[in-house]
Amino acid sequence: MNKPVIFLRIAAVLTFIHAALHTVGGVFGPIDQGPATVAAQAMKANQFVAFGHMHSFWEFYRGMGLGVSIFLTAESIVFWQLSTLAKTDVGRFQPLLITFAVAYAVFAVDSNSYFFLAPVIFEILIATSLVLAFATAKSPSKAIQETALQA
Repeated sequence: MNKPVIFLRIAAVLTFIHAALHTVGGVFGPIDQGPATVAAQAMKANQFVAFGHMHSFWEFYRGMGLGVSIFLTAESIVFWQLSTLAKTDVGRFQPLLITFAVAYAVFAVDSNSYFFLAPVIFEILIATSLVLAFATAKSPSKAIQETALQA
């Protein structure tokens, strides 16, 4: 198995674990007694009309948390699918790898600023795996040259 495939599969597994932990611990995790409970109750109690429907800040908070879990899961699937494609022609989607790597690096900065260390570690490891997949991939022109030589 070539290196980009391995690094993309590592990124896929890490992203899936990140999604699972975010969902279990972040979205559906217990709320600590004390100020956190008071804040959650205030978010649930503060109802308002948004686009013709009654909502609360808690619903927005919970919905956005689930949205992050959904997209992390989708990204893990995309990384696994890219690893399958990387067996034959990883060079064609190198720009995607850099886009996701930069996004995960920025995600790590965001998590460091607003959350805590665990997601930061996962996001740095995912970004690193994507950069390594990029770095070990053959450019499209080299892949075409090698294919031509093999024919």
